[in-house]
Order: sequence, then structure tokens, then C-alpha cells
Amino acid sequence: MTNGYASPQQAEERETTEGKVFTVTGGDWDELAETVGKSDDERIIVNMGPQHPSTHGVLRLILEIDGETVTEARSGIGYLHTGIEKNMEYRTWVQGSTFVTRMDYLTPLFNETAYCMAVEKLLGITDQVPDRATVIRVLLMELNRISSHLVCIATGGMELGATTIMIYGFRDREMILDILELITGLRMNHAYVRVGGLAQDLPPGAIDQVREFVKTFRKNLPEYDKLATGNPIFKGRMQDVGYLDLTGCMALGATGPILRAAGLPHDLRKSDPYCGYETYDFDIPTADTCDSYGRFLVRLAEMHESLRIVEQCLDRLAPGPVMVEDKKIAWPAQLALGPDGMGNSLDHIKKIMGTSMEALIHHFKLVTEGFRVPAGQAYAAVESAKGELGVHAVSDGGTRPYRVHFRDPSFTNLQSMAAMCEGGQVADVIVAVASIDPVMGGVDR
Repeated sequence: MTNGYASPQQAEERETTEGKVFTVTGGDWDELAETVGKSDDERIIVNMGPQHPSTHGVLRLILEIDGETVTEARSGIGYLHTGIEKNMEYRTWVQGSTFVTRMDYLTPLFNETAYCMAVEKLLGITDQVPDRATVIRVLLMELNRISSHLVCIATGGMELGATTIMIYGFRDREMILDILELITGLRMNHAYVRVGGLAQDLPPGAIDQVREFVKTFRKNLPEYDKLATGNPIFKGRMQDVGYLDLTGCMALGATGPILRAAGLPHDLRKSDPYCGYETYDFDIPTADTCDSYGRFLVRLAEMHESLRIVEQCLDRLAPGPVMVEDKKIAWPAQLALGPDGMGNSLDHIKKIMGTSMEALIHHFKLVTEGFRVPAGQAYAAVESAKGELGVHAVSDGGTRPYRVHFRDPSFTNLQSMAAMCEGGQVADVIVAVASIDPVMGGVDR
């Protein structure tokens, strides 16, 4: 018989107790291999995801592979589409905070702050936001930056098989989530940052708990260095993997740790300061490796800098209001929470209902209809944990946004996936995507 590649082969058959057995002779493996090499290449299309843990949620990667080598890589998105941007056109400006916090669910406080900054620009009240509210915004964003980086390092390590670093990462993140729950009432989806300030002031014990976290985390941070930074297996898995140099970053619009790992110290907190960041003392860590390992080092160093900023915030927290004085905007920031931890306090309801009928009507209209925002458009951007997070808000003069569009860093950075993965190994795709750290809630908003 003939196998289609080599010369005819002879097969002898004989009966055994197990059935018929064939003994094949002839054919030369070198000759076979040479014939196969001359034939047309047969490439395989592999779908990685969208439900595989190594694709960071519901990201679908379409890989064309030749053996173990990736010859073409494409991203398939849209599996977590929530229509948040469209939904916001049917809600009041205040209700927008409850939507945007759910986009990149690992960096909710950045989403809320960027959105509120854009609306405050439209209202012309940026300079009226109280200092205490601004400092608390910075404090929470830096805590959120640490928690986001911890998830990136933990899940990235888990995908490499380094399960201990995953346990460390989630252990430390849990302390931050406890702080956020104490301050906002929720571990995520906070809706705590509101247009004009904050939903409420810091509760008793919050400052002490943050100080205790800083003290504990300073002791824990070196463990990541000991465990991974100098680990030859960890380095061998990440060095020269997911390579993207500065030219590629600039061409693709990549920002955040990806850009800083290519050697450019670009950070909006320094280049285009907001929330008073120009008054804080901190550095912008960079690396020159342009690979996954460099991004890991940058995130590790950024957590050290965030701790420095958190300590400065705690020292600056002076007593004062946390919402603008304009009563036509300042709902619901000055409300105390009820016994159930939600809604208006009984004392506040008595105050509204006992003041005057006009006060009650005004409160009702402010809650149900919302405040009006002058017609116009504004753009505000913050340096999220993953890169530049921008908000383009458009108002037609009504109580609801005409359009709100986000420049989410996960979406923009995901463009670099093909450049990082093509020409590499299939196993390295997982490392490259983990180093991008995309969150599909922000991509599919």
C-alpha cells in the first residue's frame, strides 16, 4: 500500500489471539520528511477563548499557528457587551456614576472620577470641588491602582503556574477591598465619586484602617521581589516575551505600564496633572526591556509609589465638606446613611419635610429629574492603572447626557496583542495577554 508521501510499503498480515496484526516494512523516514517539507503548508486555526481563563475573561483570540509558532493573531471582542455608554443617555447625570463604575470593574474609582471630572468641566465647577473631596479621590484612586496591579500580577502568575504569587496577590488585595467596603459600602461598583464631590465623607475608623494597610503592605511588598523578580523560571517565562518597543507603542496608542516598560515615563499625573497631583511627591517608574517582564517590574514599582501618595493624602486630610455648596447640584452627597447602610437618614428626611413644602419639592425634583448641565462638550482624562482613561461628555442642556464616550486603556492596549504574539510560541500568547492586563468590561462598554 502507499502512504501518499513515500515509496510503496509492504504489509504482512497474520492472525493472533488478539486479532489480525499487520507488520509493515519499507519506507524511509528521511525521505518521508523531505516529501512532507515540499508539500503545501497546512496551518491550523485555533480559537483561544472566549471562556478560557488564560484569555482574561471573555476575550476570544483567533490564532493561526504553524506547529507551535503563531503566524497570525486576532482579537475577537464583544462577548461582555453591556451597552453602558448607550444606557447613560437614558439616565440622569448623577446616575451615570452607577454605570461607569461597572466598566473596568477592577478600576471602578478611576472610571467614576474621570466621568465626574468631565461633567464638572461642563458645569464649570472644577475649582469649586472641596479640597477634602479631591484628596479622598486621590487616596481612593491610588488604593485602587494597587488593587488592580495586584490582580494583574496574581492572575498573570497563576497562568504561568506560579500559584503562590496568586495567593499573595489576592491576600493583599483583600485588605484594600475591606477599606473600600468600609468607605463606600461596597467592595466594587461603588458609585462613591459624584459630580461635585463624593457621596459621603469618610466613616469613623477609615483613616486608621488605611494607615494599618500601608504599614502591612510595606512589609508584604518585598515578598513579590523575593518570589518572582529574581526567579530564573519566572524570568525565563517572561523575558523577551510579548515584545513591543517604543515605536510600536506610539503607533498603536498604547499607554500605562506597556508604554513605561518601553522606556517612556509618560504619566498623566505628571504630564497633565489633575486632582492636585502636581503637589504630590512621587516618581514614574520605567523599564527598558519592552517585554512582559518589564511590565511586571513597572507595576511592582508603581505600587511602591502609590503607597507614598496614599501616605501624603492621609497627612493632608483636613476637616471640611466633601461636596460643592450649590444645592442645585449637591445631591446626595450630604446625606447621612440610614441604619440599613442605605438611603436617606431619618433625621435628614425630617429636616427636608419639616423645612418647607418648597424644599421637599426641590429635593424630589433633584432626585427624580436631576440637575441640568449647560450644552457643550468636555474631555477629561486620568491615569488609570492600565493607562490613559479618557471621557468625552456631550450635553444638550438637559438633565441627561446626550453622549458619553470612554477612551478605555484596555480597548486601546488590546490592539498591541497581534504585534506582541505573532512570530512567538502559542504558550507565550498567554504571557503577552496577561502583561497587557485587559479587562473586558472596559473593552465592551
